[in-house]
Amino acid sequence: MNDTILTPRQRYISNIINQSGGILREKIAEKLFPTYSVSKPTLIRDLNLLIKLKLIRSEGKAKATMYYPISHNPLLRVFDIENYFSYDPDQRVGAKKTFDSKIFEYLTDPQLADILMPLKNATVSFSDKTKGISPDLIRRELERFTIELSWKSSKIEGNTYTLLETESLIKEQKEASGKSKAETLMILNHKHAFDNILANKRNFKTISISVINQLHNTLVKGLEISTGIRRHEVGITGTIYRPLGNEHQLKEALEKTVEMVNKVTDPYLKAFIASVMFPYVQPYSDGNKRTARMLCNAILLANDLLPLSYRNVDIDQFKKATILFYEQLSAVAFSKIFIEQVKFSNDNYFLK
Repeated sequence: MNDTILTPRQRYISNIINQSGGILREKIAEKLFPTYSVSKPTLIRDLNLLIKLKLIRSEGKAKATMYYPISHNPLLRVFDIENYFSYDPDQRVGAKKTFDSKIFEYLTDPQLADILMPLKNATVSFSDKTKGISPDLIRRELERFTIELSWKSSKIEGNTYTLLETESLIKEQKEASGKSKAETLMILNHKHAFDNILANKRNFKTISISVINQLHNTLVKGLEISTGIRRHEVGITGTIYRPLGNEHQLKEALEKTVEMVNKVTDPYLKAFIASVMFPYVQPYSDGNKRTARMLCNAILLANDLLPLSYRNVDIDQFKKATILFYEQLSAVAFSKIFIEQVKFSNDNYFLK
């Protein structure tokens, strides 16, 4: 659905409804004010347009009409992301502050796979992609991919290495001047983690907590980040959401996540769920998002699919999509990024 024809006010109305479990028109008007002061006829026209575009739905008549998100499953609710993030964390209506255990129920919705439908018949397997390419060229292309992945995944975490500096570090072991030891290690840890994934792809056909812990250990080695499941609460910059702090509950959520990923048969959906759920659970004191990105790639490679370098991902949009999942459990914005990155890998690596 192309919602670019909507006005900022209509997008705001759509967000209000998607952040509710059902809301009366009178309450919508209250939440609009003072940002927007609209007449009753104007509001009705806006609501009717959103219904026509299948962005919301309604039940009842006249004053008793209730307006609902188009889906009962929050994972499938569509938000105008720029409008949503125009408000400070404490002002975002309906933002969840704590872990929602119903997430595992929502993830079993058969309709969840539909948001990845654009990938159907749009990609080829890793083996087909590399068929007919000489081993030397495959090695060189994997090196290029590793450099670009190590650079961009680290950049998402605030690393200031440039792509060319990352290339010199990985190919020539030349550290960039003016960079901290931690930045250098972060880049090299990504390389080592991806090398290990390539050498042990079968270990990720069915994932386990121990294998994921080993992946995390590699990514944070030498960075003064504790390894193993955390035993304390953590906060996340830019959001009011706080992950589970109880160690028992944290381990249970992690076990359920691993179990759910393993039950899913579609490899893209497996990788997608891992991408959003591990940052949401936040099992480690730090390094959760980079572990999720590498785990996503491990799952894709284990299922003979091209991994993602994230080379052209918009970092700001990536972070917003992640926070939107934390606060609203909406997976739509992140799914668009995931789809874009899958297609980017297919269009830019191992070309014949």
